[in-house]
Amino acid sequence: MTLEQASTFLNTSILVIGGQPLTLKSIILIPVWIMLGLWLTKILIKFISRRLVSRHTDPNVIHLLQRLFYVVAITILVITILDLINVPITAFAFLSGAIAIGFGFGAQNIINNFISGWILMWEKPIRIGDFLEVDNAKGIVEKINTRSTRIRRTDGVHLLIPNSKLLENTVVNWTLVDRLVRTSVRIGVAYGTSAKLVAKLLQQVIDNQENILSDPKPIVTFEDFGDNALIFEAVFWINSNVEGGLRTARSEVRFQIDELFTQHNIVIAFPQRDVHIDGSLMIKKVIE
Repeated sequence: MTLEQASTFLNTSILVIGGQPLTLKSIILIPVWIMLGLWLTKILIKFISRRLVSRHTDPNVIHLLQRLFYVVAITILVITILDLINVPITAFAFLSGAIAIGFGFGAQNIINNFISGWILMWEKPIRIGDFLEVDNAKGIVEKINTRSTRIRRTDGVHLLIPNSKLLENTVVNWTLVDRLVRTSVRIGVAYGTSAKLVAKLLQQVIDNQENILSDPKPIVTFEDFGDNALIFEAVFWINSNVEGGLRTARSEVRFQIDELFTQHNIVIAFPQRDVHIDGSLMIKKVIE
C-alpha cells in the first residue's frame, strides 16, 4: 500500500455527525489525544502540588485545587478532542441531555456523594488529619475523595465512608476548632479518710502533670458519699488530636495517685459486705 493509498484510507468517512464527516484517522487519534492529555494533566498537577507544598500550603487547600484542576483539565481535553476531529459539540446536545436524565435517575447516590465531596472540600467541616467519631467508629481522616472519605480507625483498619453520610448524619469532630479535650479520673477512698487531704493530694497530682493544661483550670471535686467509699473526681484538659492521648493522660494520673496515696496510707476503697450470723439460731440448730 502506497502512502497516498494509506492517506486515502485513513481519510475515509465512516459516518457524518452534524454535517461533519468522521474519518478513520480521527477515530485512531482519539485514544492518542486522550493518553497525551491525561499524561500532561498528571504532570501539571504534580508540579503545582509540589510548589504548593514547598510554600507550606494547607493540605486541604492543595487537595481541593487538585480536584478542581483535574475537572477543568478533563473538560478542556474533551472539548479539544471534539474540535480536532471536527465533531461539533451541538451534535451531542440532545444525546447528552437524554444520558444526563437517565444517569440522574440511576445514580442518585453517586451524584449525592459526589456533590457532598465537593462541599466537604470547599466548606472544610472535615479536614485531612481531623479525628472523627462516626457511628461508634473513631479514626483520623487520611483522604477526602469525590465519592467517599477514607478514615484510618484507631485499630489501624481503613474505613471508606460515603461523603453524603458525613453531611447528613451527626459526626463528632474532635479537632474541628482546636485540639483541646477534657477528661476526668474518678476515685473512691475508704470512709474515715480526711476528705480535705484527699482533695489536696489529687490537686498535687494534677499540678505535677506536664501534659495537663493550667488553662482551662483543672478542678477537683468531692462528688458523693458512696455505698462503700467517698467519691472524688479530678477534671482536667489536655492538648490531643487522638483518643489515645486521653487514655495515656488518665493512666499517668492514676499511677501517681496510687503512689501518693500509698505514701500517706490512704486506702482506695473497694466493695465490701459484712455478714452477721445470729448466734441463737446456730445454738438451736446444734441442739436439734
